[in-house]
Parts: sequence; C-alpha cells; structure tokens
Amino acid sequence: MSAFDLSTPVGEIVARYPGTSRIFDRAGVDFCCGGKRSLAEACQAKGLPADHLLAELEQELAAVADEPDTSLAGAPLAALTRYIVERFHVPLGEELPRLGRMAERVLEAHAGAHPDVVPELVCLFRRFRAELEEHMAKEESVLFPAIEALATASAATGARIPPVAALIAALEGEHDGAGAALRRLRELTGGFTPPAGACNTFRALYDGLAHLEKEMHLHVHLENSVLFPRAQARERPAAQERRSAIE
Repeated sequence: MSAFDLSTPVGEIVARYPGTSRIFDRAGVDFCCGGKRSLAEACQAKGLPADHLLAELEQELAAVADEPDTSLAGAPLAALTRYIVERFHVPLGEELPRLGRMAERVLEAHAGAHPDVVPELVCLFRRFRAELEEHMAKEESVLFPAIEALATASAATGARIPPVAALIAALEGEHDGAGAALRRLRELTGGFTPPAGACNTFRALYDGLAHLEKEMHLHVHLENSVLFPRAQARERPAAQERRSAIE
C-alpha cells in the first residue's frame, strides 16, 4: 500500500483518512498540535515501533473502503469555517460552562480529600476555558471572516488580500498551549480515571474532560491540518495575482 509511509505527516494522514484518528488516539499519538511531525518522528517521540503502527494503519484502511474521505478536506473554505463553528464552537459554548460548574462543585466538596489533584485540576480548567473561549471568539470575529474573504478575493475585484498567514501563526501557537493544558489534565487525572469512591459529579466531570480532549483533538486537527494549510495556499496566488494587476 502506498497511500502514505513513515515520512508522511501525521496530520496529513488523518486529513486524508479521518478514521485513522481512532488508531492515533489509542496509541497516544498527537495528530492535532503535533500533526506536522512525520509518522516516524511521532512514533519516536512516544517510544512506539513505527513499523507496527504503520501496519496497523494499513490494516485499518484495508478493512474499509480504501479511498480518502474528501468531504471536508475538499470543501470550500467558507463551508469549512461554518462547519467548525457549528460542529465545535457551538457545542463548546454549552459544554465549557457545564464542566465549569461541575469543577467548582468538585473543588468545594473534594479538594480536602484530594489536595494533590483537585485544586490544580480546577485551576487548569479555569485557565483553559478562558483561553479557549477567547480563542474561538478571535476565530469567529477575525480569522474566519478573513479566510472567507480570501476565498473570493481576486485582482479583478480589487479587493484587499487578507493577511491570513500572520493570523494563523498566532492562533496555531494558542493551539499548542491548549494541547499542553490537555496533556497536563490527562496526566494529573491518571487518564481521566476518577478516584475510588468518587461521587457522580466527580465521575461526570472526568467523563466530560475525556470527551473534551477527544473533541479538541479533532477540532484542532481540522484547523491545523486542513483549513489553515488550504487558506495559506490560497493566500499566496491571490496576493501574487493582486501584485501583478497593480504592476
């Protein structure tokens, strides 16, 4: 099979074959913030046998239709930004407050019994939530409109070419920060495993955080490995076209 090899970036593999995200999740391989690393580099970082993971990926693809899922990878840029808002931003607008309420109750009821976990957990989540909400607001008010404008900009219209590359670079850095926070939450909670005797709220909080982690992996992957590269690729010829028209 030649669809990809050990030199292929992990994010590119998931962009072309979304089902492989389940294998990377099980292996603990970061395909969102770390999506630019090759499969070999990602395996080396986790201490995994690269050939074995490659074989598992190929086996997974052989078991299903051996064709890329291009429904999102090939979608118009404006459709991609709308999908991200509807699929991830809107649900997060409801889920983050719900998790926040549970985190505060767990802090009040269980900080004394679990002083090495609960206070840091709640502090981390508060910061993560505030930064993510600010990040999504910037995407919706600044970056996504710029990408949508870029999709239709041309020398013929005389429209200004939005400088999306600079905006993307700043927001990718914020993605890295969110990834680091999620890794610390997983480490702190022992893989989101509630302690013995945990109440229902404690268990629901851990379950919600585990779901949040999975959703964020998909969310950041779709931006870092699909939307952002396509927007940057569109910006370059659009800017050149504009300069040629001026000259």
